[in-house]
Amino acid sequence: MEQNFPKLTLVLGGANSGKSAFAERLTRAAGMPKTYVATAQAFDDEMQAKIAQHRVDRGTDWDTVEAPMDIVAALGNGVTLVDCLTLWLSNHILMGMDVDTTDFLAAIDSPVVCVSNEAGLGVVPDNALARKFRSAQGQLNQDIAATADLVVLVTAGIPMVLKGQLPRSMS
Repeated sequence: MEQNFPKLTLVLGGANSGKSAFAERLTRAAGMPKTYVATAQAFDDEMQAKIAQHRVDRGTDWDTVEAPMDIVAALGNGVTLVDCLTLWLSNHILMGMDVDTTDFLAAIDSPVVCVSNEAGLGVVPDNALARKFRSAQGQLNQDIAATADLVVLVTAGIPMVLKGQLPRSMS
């Protein structure tokens, strides 16, 4: 096991920025059993194809748990990759529920790597639901980043450390 692997990591980035691929490499670097917590729901053919491609890209050496709502119950032994907090938040908002990170953060007792979209770099959305989502996403990212040992922003496939240090095996 990687000795200096952070307890909580947040990997941020835009759509198709390379954040999931980086988070998977980081999770593998821990040298521990791996759990992949999938928060996506396949409501259409495009999303079904995207989920299938992620499974192929990851390979078969992951314990995969589908948890669109309850990521606390899905946390595994070893290192857990939650991909992604953005869809987890969307699932809650669409069900009319708020997200409180208190239970999630308190439940972490082995390393967790969270993937999340940085949604605040674009224009102000033109409708109330989109503005509510953007605001909630920004707050969620801030809450996780405040507690995280490592925060990485991935842009164009290039990781930039914002807080903490990458494990030696990633340097």
